[in-house]
Amino acid sequence: MKRLEIEKKLKKELDKERYTHTLGVMYTAAALAMAHHADVEQAMYAGLLHDCAKCISNKKKLKLCKKYHITISASEKRCPFLLHAKLGAHFAKKIYGINDTEVLHAIQAHTTGEPHMNTLDKIIYIADYIEPNRKKAPNLNKIRSMAFVDLDKAMLNILADTLEYLREKGGELDPLTMNTYKYFYGKLN
Repeated sequence: MKRLEIEKKLKKELDKERYTHTLGVMYTAAALAMAHHADVEQAMYAGLLHDCAKCISNKKKLKLCKKYHITISASEKRCPFLLHAKLGAHFAKKIYGINDTEVLHAIQAHTTGEPHMNTLDKIIYIADYIEPNRKKAPNLNKIRSMAFVDLDKAMLNILADTLEYLREKGGELDPLTMNTYKYFYGKLN
């Protein structure tokens, strides 16, 4: 499916706020791809589809993951909103015809992150955090500037802010997010 066709379909599938966010991520991912000599087309497709399963109820996410034999971790079972990444990668392939494994992996990794992320994975994870419609995240201006210079430093800062936010709110921490933080912390220190 061509990108404009996907945009039209997503406009119907997502609520207005999520669609605006999605376009912001797509264009931010393209800009980051240019800055870091990555494939702009891949970045745009991954950015466009990263939240394609986000507007599905948590109950339905769990049912669909079972139906499509998508592995559900213990923390995903307790926090099914996290499943939109795995389910999104599945939809990107089955509904939107994306066969590029790097694009699919970037969609799958954009919520929790994971150690050893490739450039496209990092671009989508970061673009999701820094896109222009985001307003509330701490250190946002610093991270926005950093993202165009050093993806790994931007990852570490986003992960640190995410962990702090979850601690303050008493939210559940997916172990993969902590492992990702430890990986980038170790890599940069």
